[in-house]
Amino acid sequence: MRAVLARVAVLAGAFTAGAVAARAATLPHLRSLTADLQRSRERILASREEERRRLRHDLHDGLGPTLASIAMSLDAARITLAVEPERTDPLLAEVRDRLARAVGEIRELAHGLRPPALDDLGLVAAIESFAEGCCGRVDVRFDGEHLELPAAVEVAAYRIVQEALTNVRLHAPGSTATVRLSRDSELRVVVADTGPGLPDAARNGGQGSRRGLAAMKEWAAEVGGHCSITSRNGGGTIVSARLPLATAETAARYHRPSLGKDGRR
Repeated sequence: MRAVLARVAVLAGAFTAGAVAARAATLPHLRSLTADLQRSRERILASREEERRRLRHDLHDGLGPTLASIAMSLDAARITLAVEPERTDPLLAEVRDRLARAVGEIRELAHGLRPPALDDLGLVAAIESFAEGCCGRVDVRFDGEHLELPAAVEVAAYRIVQEALTNVRLHAPGSTATVRLSRDSELRVVVADTGPGLPDAARNGGQGSRRGLAAMKEWAAEVGGHCSITSRNGGGTIVSARLPLATAETAARYHRPSLGKDGRR
């Protein structure tokens, strides 16, 4: 009996030692993953805050003074109309031109927040429209039901495809490209081309190309997804992204103001 207990004790000790060793072996990997996740979160937050600062600057220092100046010009035109009506037309024409420029600024700000093509055409047609002239030929296909996508996922998918096709236009304009989208519990996006593969700048760590590749990964990460960019052995680049729908839908519900019984917010 003692021999059996001793053998059990030895086995238990060996199992414990093995478990401790396995845990010790995985700790560095876990620490690395945690550090990578933290760096990714920091980049996303920094990028978002930079965008908010740029938007605030454009509104406060650009559009705001423009609209205030137009209001003052309208006051001047109103006074001129009372005392010198013949000088009113040039003043109003100037105000109209400045209003047209202000409308253009507002459209640029709105375009930075969400590409208008998504609302005007939908995701697939917006990609097809952008793809025209990018390279020799671009084949766009959506496999699955064309159900409404969460806004954040739609924007992320469009920007990833846009960046991938821009790289094709810059580095492989004579190649062909395919864009495949499919959905179930997530939206899958694949952009593949027949070009020479990742440009030398990206392979050698060039800063310009890294920014574009990193941006695609961050757009995916912002909606809880993942994006990878690889080169095929036979030539060509593959951009593959997986964008979960449930995470974005939950976030949209969380940030959407609740409606009262009368339907008002």
